[in-house]
Amino acid sequence: MKIFSVNIGLPREVNWHAGSVITGIYKQPVAGRVTLRRLNLDGDRQADLTVHGGPYKAVYCYPHEHYAYWKKALPNRDLPVAVFGENFTTEGLLETDVHLGDEFAVGSAEVVVTQPRLPCYKLGIRFDDDLMVKRFLASGRSGFYVAVKKSGDVGSGDEIRILARDPEAVSIAAFNRLYAAKHHDPNDVAVIQRLVKIPALPQDWKDHFRERLASSF
Repeated sequence: MKIFSVNIGLPREVNWHAGSVITGIYKQPVAGRVTLRRLNLDGDRQADLTVHGGPYKAVYCYPHEHYAYWKKALPNRDLPVAVFGENFTTEGLLETDVHLGDEFAVGSAEVVVTQPRLPCYKLGIRFDDDLMVKRFLASGRSGFYVAVKKSGDVGSGDEIRILARDPEAVSIAAFNRLYAAKHHDPNDVAVIQRLVKIPALPQDWKDHFRERLASSF
């Protein structure tokens, strides 16, 4: 497991549907070492801090393996690294294998997995396609966010090492499935009961799934 690319970018104003929008989704790979701090990488910012950024979304990770899928799904599009707005383009960390609450060392930093990405309309801006958010969600290829447990420097090619696996073992893929499900069977309920115990999961998500549990009985 490793970082394929470290990507940063500052918010910019873009034209969209006869108006203008400020977005930080435009990232570019950066050479050399970059300092990862509690809220973001040096040189990287989010535009709307009400829904992006913060300690639970300090870094967005997206598997490089997914690019092959998107090149087939979007054959006429140029798909440069970081086109999904990710800070870390990763190798060897798929949604089926990464658990909420898993802790990793990367470079001299340490991070913990907090949640998958549920994209807003700005992904559609990046792709100039109003349907891109729907396609992204349907694909199940969400990537995931991490919080920073220990600041440090990171760079492309750095190994990503497992420090701890969360004992509840709820994968990002399982979270995505539960979120999309209209109804929950007893097995789903059992997973949700484990999910809400994970310390790394933000409180608003715990509240969301507790409401789901209440409606399942």
